[in-house]
Amino acid sequence: MPLARSLSMTSLNGLPQWEDEDLPVEDLLLFEVSWEVTNKVGGIYTVIQTKAKITADEWGENYFLIGPYFEHNVKTQVEACEPPNPAVKKAMDTIKGQGCQLSCQFDDKPNIIAHFHEWQAGVGLILSRSQKLAVATIFTTHATLLGRYLCAASIDFYNNLDQFDIDKEAGERQIYHRYCMERASVHCAHVFTTVSQITAIEAEHMLKRNPDVVTPNGLNIKKFSAMHEFQNLHSMYKARIQEFVRGHFYGHLDFSLEKTLFFFIAGRYEFSNKGADMFLEALSRLNFLLRVHKSDVTVVVFFIMPAKTNNFNVETLKGQAVRKQLWDTAQSVKEKFGKKLYNALLKGEIPDLNKILDRDDITIMKRAIFSTQRHCLPPVTTHNMIDDGNDPILNTIRRIGLFNNRTDRVKVILHPEFLSSTSPLLPLDYEEFVRGCHLGVFPSYYEPWGYTPAECTVMGIPSVTTNLSGFGCFMQEHVADPAAYGIYIVDRRFRSPDESCNQLTQILYGFCQQSRRQRIIQRNRTERLSDLLDWRYLGRYYMHARHLALSRTFPDKFEMEPSAPPKTEGFRYPRPSSVPPSPSVSQHSSPHHSEGEDEDEDERYDEDEEAERDRQNIKSPFSLGVLPQGKKKQHGEYRN
Repeated sequence: MPLARSLSMTSLNGLPQWEDEDLPVEDLLLFEVSWEVTNKVGGIYTVIQTKAKITADEWGENYFLIGPYFEHNVKTQVEACEPPNPAVKKAMDTIKGQGCQLSCQFDDKPNIIAHFHEWQAGVGLILSRSQKLAVATIFTTHATLLGRYLCAASIDFYNNLDQFDIDKEAGERQIYHRYCMERASVHCAHVFTTVSQITAIEAEHMLKRNPDVVTPNGLNIKKFSAMHEFQNLHSMYKARIQEFVRGHFYGHLDFSLEKTLFFFIAGRYEFSNKGADMFLEALSRLNFLLRVHKSDVTVVVFFIMPAKTNNFNVETLKGQAVRKQLWDTAQSVKEKFGKKLYNALLKGEIPDLNKILDRDDITIMKRAIFSTQRHCLPPVTTHNMIDDGNDPILNTIRRIGLFNNRTDRVKVILHPEFLSSTSPLLPLDYEEFVRGCHLGVFPSYYEPWGYTPAECTVMGIPSVTTNLSGFGCFMQEHVADPAAYGIYIVDRRFRSPDESCNQLTQILYGFCQQSRRQRIIQRNRTERLSDLLDWRYLGRYYMHARHLALSRTFPDKFEMEPSAPPKTEGFRYPRPSSVPPSPSVSQHSSPHHSEGEDEDEDERYDEDEEAERDRQNIKSPFSLGVLPQGKKKQHGEYRN
């Protein structure tokens, strides 16, 4: 069982509590099976790891996680122990004798729930049903196998869901055996769930079964006692990113870091599915707008998408070495200057500034300045790519001409490796890096949920998502005006790619026009949405799925309306009544107004008052997927 990170959770202020009938967990066993238990491959690892704490709180020692045995993962994430139950111990010994490695806790209980994630784990579900084992089964698909392949092929997927010949498409992509396993798992399960409404629609067409329950993904939320604490973290880690930028752009650092914004995109290297293609095109248009309007804002964009590399780029390493050398030189001169100034003041004299620096000091500084001379442009990638000529991001950069020229207001840095605090280039963990950025941009075409914008939200960082991501649809349903809370949603469902790209460009340009004060206000609002993503709120959907599976498997012991929807109550944040977060709707037509104007403009903003109003503005209860009374259905909204 993985060691789940335990965080202090004091959220859910005003959110409705779960009122469903509690299960007698002392008489049940819950097994959760996935290839990503203690094995990080994608977002499912985050789902299981973050959900483990609230599930263990509910089930205690009757909750078990089953995943692949990898020695390096076991050493860091698993605490080995002997099973206390003799029958389970015997079963484990038998499995070990067949060459399998196990490291779990067990306890012998009569009724079992087995929850399987994705097709890799589906074999166990299919076998348990074919052998007629008395096990209540749940199958969760986080993304359909065929859907991911079709979207990667740049097919108009969502507008042609009912047109695909499923067997033919799976066979042509040589995934028919995996697709059959996935579909069999879906139809064998007592309860079928998926992570979002948009994926429910996809599953209905791709897997030919409508999900019984939609189970949105959550996170363990850490709330700070002081509202400004997460803002302080943003400032601290932003300064660390600025240090990296100073080194990377040495010799070309002719822009103000105080007026520089940091955007980023992160995730698996799926160029089209993750929206990197549209993001790059929008950056090209943003660069044109900023140059035409002679904006003094510079945007540095990071692509954190792992790819095959040889090693660090020599020019990038040199940049960090030059930065460090300049810092050491400045510190040395400052120390000598300080001693001379100190001695002069002790004598009651005002030092002669023309003599306080001697010839050696000036020579040292001239050498330092000479070392910053650069005869090439700052690199667009931090590593040497193995297949540079066929890399889609680099090829698009070449096509749109974003080469980090002096005249470019948008600078691009591809970091084709996961972030680490031990890196010699950018020594930050992913969470620290996200906190230091200003905006996360994830214009995905295929994103069943979307943990990256969700992680931005709980850290108080605004983000861009789409109405084709589960997260975007979830926020549209729970927040009256997502943009006011720093959740910008691009329409990729009902607009053409060019129209969607223009919309994304306008969002990015509008963000660049915001004043520092407006960004601070928006971050406060974004962080308040973290309550919606807390597992203590979203875990109820998994509880409902387990209850439903038991009622279908053991109807004599567990009663429940088979068609009853989850008795969850919706929470809807209203549009903030105070100052708008974006200059596009503010009192000023020009983005270049003074600090004094900013203060006047935001005079009526009161963070505590607005936060309290959000906590109290809980509208009448409604189930997810059902529209609250009085709300008209908007174009592009779905129901399960």
